[in-house]
Amino acid sequence: MASSASSHAPVSSSSAVRIDSWLWAVRAYKTRSAATAACRAGHVRLNGNPVKASQTVVPGDTIRIRQPGFERILEVHVLIVKRVGAEAASRCYTDHTPERPPAPFLGLPQRDRGAGRPTKKDRREMEKLRGHREV
Repeated sequence: MASSASSHAPVSSSSAVRIDSWLWAVRAYKTRSAATAACRAGHVRLNGNPVKASQTVVPGDTIRIRQPGFERILEVHVLIVKRVGAEAASRCYTDHTPERPPAPFLGLPQRDRGAGRPTKKDRREMEKLRGHREV
């Protein structure tokens, strides 16, 4: 029994697949309509160019997906048309997304339970710790 990425994923019989369908199939988006909407909004680029949902992808293409706070970069290896499990989907592309820097931890002030409403002085000290400017 041969084990390959395409043995578990329904491979397209054609040499190209719609980009919205492929993004949905590899679990980049929860629904195909969400993938279509992202293409329409300009959040998806194929080889550096904005795409329509009907644009076709072929193995070797690079897809950039803009998501809140970062951008995913995927290189297409296998064309699939049906949604598959996460493990099988991850074998259909190479993720070139740079590692995200960790979010800075802000030690937010905690008030004792039942301490009541903060005074103006307390509020100013809390805003100073959060990095807010004084007006």
